[in-house]
Amino acid sequence: MLEAIHRNTRVVVDLSIIKQNISKLKSKLNPSKQVYAVVKANAYGHGMIPVAKAALEAGVQGFCVANVDEALALREAGIMEPVLILGLSRVEDAPLLASNHITAAVDSVEWLLQAAPLLKEIPLKVHVAVDSGMGRIGVVNEKELTEVEAVLRNGPFEFEAMFTHFATADEEDTAHLTKQEEKFNGMIGELEERPPHIHCSNSAYAIWHSAGDSDIIRYGIGLYGINPSNGDLCVEDEELLTPALQWETEMVKVKKLEIGDTVSYGATYKAKEPQWVATLPIGYADGYIRAYNKGEVIVDGVRCPIIGRVCMDQCMVRLPHEYPVGTKVTLLGKNKEEEITAIELAKRADTIAYEVICMISDRVKREYING
Repeated sequence: MLEAIHRNTRVVVDLSIIKQNISKLKSKLNPSKQVYAVVKANAYGHGMIPVAKAALEAGVQGFCVANVDEALALREAGIMEPVLILGLSRVEDAPLLASNHITAAVDSVEWLLQAAPLLKEIPLKVHVAVDSGMGRIGVVNEKELTEVEAVLRNGPFEFEAMFTHFATADEEDTAHLTKQEEKFNGMIGELEERPPHIHCSNSAYAIWHSAGDSDIIRYGIGLYGINPSNGDLCVEDEELLTPALQWETEMVKVKKLEIGDTVSYGATYKAKEPQWVATLPIGYADGYIRAYNKGEVIVDGVRCPIIGRVCMDQCMVRLPHEYPVGTKVTLLGKNKEEEITAIELAKRADTIAYEVICMISDRVKREYING
């Protein structure tokens, strides 16, 4: 999708806040722990390369991505720090990963046996994934782990770490988390030789469980200043999470509706009195989805309701009075004393804040400040 640079709709990312969020986390951790910035999915919609460079300035030791292409994009941008692919990669890409010093997540003997003949001069760095209760990827029992370890110790691989991912670290009920911790610790105990790193901490585990014994913290949603629990759990130090992203647009049309006039598809909104309405150049093709029409935007510090249905490229809002074309409108972020958070948008759509920011499409131009 082409970036719409000739349209006054934008995402503004404050890179100094990204660095502040990282520094705040690091100040609360044991200095021996490393922080890997999770920049997958275009840094959760914030822009992978600018965010990664800011994270480096803040002192992160490495990065996590979702796939090979994201890892290669970091390398092409000149970022040479460790990069871990959290998802499973194709066997045929093993030489590509090794030659670019990119770390693979692995969870089967079959993958390793197929990859080994492809690896010539450079060993492949590997983090073994353990399924401790997420039900996604990872070895599931001691037998599988023993088989994987044996191949790693005797093949063209560097067994760098073992890791798992917690499903409920952002919930008040810790019963499932405890079961996952116990299983993961049990699997660690089955290793013939412990690798240099053991990690299990995502943002939620770092914030509410002090990262436990994890010596690498995979800092994702917290990096961007958003509560991992979707607001269900409070964060004791609110300064730890400051949102770095502002989503804004401008009015392109302002007109007065008369009684009986209708707005948008389906004519679902009908004016019951004379009123001022603005059209905004933002719609569901930009990631501003139809479910958001249950809420408001902010104009001049005042919340203004969305009326009618959000269209593919436009939406309409009711104004308290006439405003000039070009007036700034805040979709996500602060405007004077009012603020719309990613969690608020998520609750409008019955989803989570992660999805809100990841859905902001590439058509919306990104601007960076304080870089």
